[in-house]
Amino acid sequence: MKIADTAQVRNAPPINEVTLMLDTLPFDGARVLELGCGRAEKTRTLAETGRPREILALEVDAIQHAKNLQIADLPNVRFAHGGAEAIPAADASFDIVIMFKSLHHVPVARMDAALTEIARVLKPGGLVWISEPVFAGELNEIMRLFHDERIVREAAFAAICRAVGNGPLALREERFFNTRSQFDSFDQFDARMIRVTHSNHALSPSLYAEVRRKFETHLTPQGATFTNPQRVDVLQKPA
Repeated sequence: MKIADTAQVRNAPPINEVTLMLDTLPFDGARVLELGCGRAEKTRTLAETGRPREILALEVDAIQHAKNLQIADLPNVRFAHGGAEAIPAADASFDIVIMFKSLHHVPVARMDAALTEIARVLKPGGLVWISEPVFAGELNEIMRLFHDERIVREAAFAAICRAVGNGPLALREERFFNTRSQFDSFDQFDARMIRVTHSNHALSPSLYAEVRRKFETHLTPQGATFTNPQRVDVLQKPA
């Protein structure tokens, strides 16, 4: 396992991570656990392929979870409130576990427990998809003004390395790639990135103005587009 060569990742063309995941993992007939489903956008995309037999989508943010419970058109999805460090599921009950940029949101002291829990609920031979943002890129430079994630992202990578180095999971594949973020306006950035329910981003007026100024240097008549370097680790529970 290695830290990303950010220059190499930066030059890679942006791809859709869900498409990459669908092409990589054997979802047909699988029981899937998604940890940190957020607004369930990727949950919906995966469910609507018709490939998984069942999806359990966990979200630790109570406000967002309450909104997810209002989703009534995904019959093969069950939403539950909970975090990766204490998964409300039986041993060896899932074929695939997925985490989209959520491991670094687990409290640092509980990251090892989260990976142990993932291994517990996976069936032997089951797979884990853990994607994490690389600490680089223009969007990251804006976000770090009010939400610097360097420490927690490094801690998440270290936890993955420990889970692979000491068990209970094995590294099957590691990939580096780019995704793309699009914002029509600063107001949309504000709603999606600052005024979120899972974090209390209490920006002072001066800091808010600085964030806005930096964002607007990227704004064009078509909005603001950012290329974001990512790393995904595909892990496997030994059979």
